[in-house]
Amino acid sequence: MTSRKVFVIGAGLAGLSASVALAARGAEVELIESAGQPGGRCRSYFDAGLGMTIDNGNHLLLSGNHATMAYLRTIGAEGALIGPDHAHLAFTDLKTGKRWTIAANDGAFPLWLFDRAKRVPDTALFDYAGLLRIFAAGKDETIGEALDCKGVLWDRLLEPFFLAALNTEPKTGSAALAAALVRETFAKGGRAYRPRIAHPTLADAFIAPALRYLANAPVHVRLGERLRRVERIGARIAALDVGEQRLELREGDRVVLATPPWVTAELVPDIPCPNEFRAIVNAHFKFVPPKDAEPILGLLGGTAEWVFAFADRLSVTVSAADAIVDRPREDLATCLWRDVAKAHGLAETLPSWQVVKEKRATIAATPTQMRLRPKAKTKWKNLFLAGDWTDTGLPATIEGAIRSGQKAADLAIA
Repeated sequence: MTSRKVFVIGAGLAGLSASVALAARGAEVELIESAGQPGGRCRSYFDAGLGMTIDNGNHLLLSGNHATMAYLRTIGAEGALIGPDHAHLAFTDLKTGKRWTIAANDGAFPLWLFDRAKRVPDTALFDYAGLLRIFAAGKDETIGEALDCKGVLWDRLLEPFFLAALNTEPKTGSAALAAALVRETFAKGGRAYRPRIAHPTLADAFIAPALRYLANAPVHVRLGERLRRVERIGARIAALDVGEQRLELREGDRVVLATPPWVTAELVPDIPCPNEFRAIVNAHFKFVPPKDAEPILGLLGGTAEWVFAFADRLSVTVSAADAIVDRPREDLATCLWRDVAKAHGLAETLPSWQVVKEKRATIAATPTQMRLRPKAKTKWKNLFLAGDWTDTGLPATIEGAIRSGQKAADLAIA
């Protein structure tokens, strides 16, 4: 238990993670969010045009995301992620019509690679050995410099995997981040990379249970209040200007700044922050999926990259979408539905739809931008950073955001 107060600024997933971790240890928390609702990018909302609740974006998680699973256990939402019992992932090539399913075994030794029916079609066992070169890459190398980015394995598995995880064109992406991904997924065996999606929505899985948990803890949640200024005196943060209120910090008080990098750079210019971003485009179609539709389907050869089948809709995600993000929304909906219809054998008649664009969805996962990611600990003794854009050792993912919040909480009450 501690008598100090921790001010957590930002109620996205990093800020919520920090608040939950702090509350679990009995800390008094003031959680301040500028928006009218918590969740950040990990939010859901009722779309009047579709007449249903949809997620801001589609997020694919993996069973080995240990920080995420610990967070869900703490807030009582262990059953909020659904997915197959084993690491099975289906793909369709829209150009050739070829379909296949990768079916990895649970154990760390990759027995599935010895079975042609379970690995990527038209690949040989030695193709996979080349992936080991990623572990020898330097921190400033790109994936394109570390790996031979061509061939069937690259086209049908590695490129889609790295594109989705990094939200950056894979050949320009950080090889160090790619190595971290491989180390936490393929290297641990199928038990670590069973695909998982939030059910029924992101808010039901990650946000609402967290707010219920915090409501029973010494946590005060303040929505719709913007942090306008951070007053620094010497080696500590002395005060926070929130709205029209000035919050004086006592000697033992702490601040966890869980704001986006552009906001953090404005509030505390001395902190280095990434300044290049990549877009994500999501589309939601009000269409009951075919009974045999895969819950998660990877698409090659089109514009759509991943299709998620929910009970009442089909949703699409396009990563590193800077080339298409400025296209008219109806053009995007038509283009993406054409891919979905082809993959599932459906009519091309466009159903009711919604397109969600995020121009600054994540930081660019390039070596140059990785050097700008700050640590959680700052030069001010009572200021700590959280966010998927900070130096978590992972790309800007849900797992990275949650880890960053837990790390900041550890430092704040150490």
